[in-house]
Amino acid sequence: MDPYETGRIRMVQEQLLNRDIYDKRTIQAMSEVPRHLFVDDAMRGRAYGDHPLPIGAGQTISQPYIVAYMTQALQLQGHEKVLEIGTGSGYQAAVLSRMCYKVYTVERIDSLLAEARRIFDKLHYYNIRSKLDDGTLGWPEYSPYDVIIVTAGGPSIPEPLVEQLADPGRLIIPVGDQHVQMLQLLEKKEGKVEITDLAGVRFVDLVGEYGWSK
Repeated sequence: MDPYETGRIRMVQEQLLNRDIYDKRTIQAMSEVPRHLFVDDAMRGRAYGDHPLPIGAGQTISQPYIVAYMTQALQLQGHEKVLEIGTGSGYQAAVLSRMCYKVYTVERIDSLLAEARRIFDKLHYYNIRSKLDDGTLGWPEYSPYDVIIVTAGGPSIPEPLVEQLADPGRLIIPVGDQHVQMLQLLEKKEGKVEITDLAGVRFVDLVGEYGWSK
């Protein structure tokens, strides 16, 4: 068996199923997407470990459990249009793309976006659309979105993202200071917004007009 496939199976068994990841579609997507392709060659042996990894430009690929936890919280059924803020390595977008209709992903660092696009094409993940921009502004052209996921920590929930969220819709984002954040789930329903605290996390900074300054 391919050693990467072995690592992926172990990752799912030990890091997801042995914790609180129960959503079958999340588990299936995490079982399929080759995480090792989203890290540098020198890091591939560590790609399925229970930790984040650097991907360059001061950014990281989140640990597998956090990717699964955030994905599961979105309760994707398969028909959704998803907006991701912070493409990074592209791994989270790749996982989402196996579970929804279309992913729109925004990244502010050109080199990261170019590499992510290359991997999407290599894997034939053609339902992912991406652009280089300030993610805190969202992507109004294709709004509203059934689901929005932010993969960087900000001081508050950017108002443009709330505006671009469909009703009903779900948005997940780490909110706090630049050292530790609370993962928050915002649910919009019948014009009302409800926010639930999920778990303490630590993400790279959400940089932009409605985030932290560079």
